[in-house]
Amino acid sequence: MEIKELENEIVKIKERNKKVELDKAWETSWIRKICICVLTYIVVVVYSIIVENINSVWLSSLVPVIGFTLSTLSLKLVRNIWEKNNK
Repeated sequence: MEIKELENEIVKIKERNKKVELDKAWETSWIRKICICVLTYIVVVVYSIIVENINSVWLSSLVPVIGFTLSTLSLKLVRNIWEKNNK
């Protein structure tokens, strides 16, 4: 390999490492944890109001699934804002 190719490979590795470090910081951030808790709580409250008089294991089992799914879908926006402030 030529020196220029090696330099390019080093630059690529450094860029990848920055991305991996940012991903790890996001996964362990308090912002992410708090958002998941708040969004899951909101889903549980809304769901409980909707199915107040229904006692069904099948419907109750949907609560964590719906909460998790909605929190992961909506966290993209929060993560984008978080990343802008943590680069």
